[in-house]
Amino acid sequence: MTTEERLYKLEGIVEGVMATLPSRVAGVENRMDLLRQELKGEIQALRQEVREEIQALRQEVKGEIQALRQEVKGDINAALNRLMLYFTALAAALALLTLLR
Repeated sequence: MTTEERLYKLEGIVEGVMATLPSRVAGVENRMDLLRQELKGEIQALRQEVREEIQALRQEVKGEIQALRQEVKGDINAALNRLMLYFTALAAALALLTLLR
């Protein structure tokens, strides 16, 4: 095969590629657009999932904080009641000492 024949053959191949290239590029672009849209949808779904999970965790933490608050209030009330009993006992003891003098 001569150089000229090779050149003609190569030109034919190049022309064939050039003829099919625009449709292939368009196909790849369309596929990329579809994949991009699909990816955006998946990202949006994941964002929503994360938001819901964060909201659930917030509610859980709020509930736990509220429970701890109630527990601390109960402990404080019990301590104050005990303190009042001690003061009452002290007052009674002082009253007895005053009467016994």
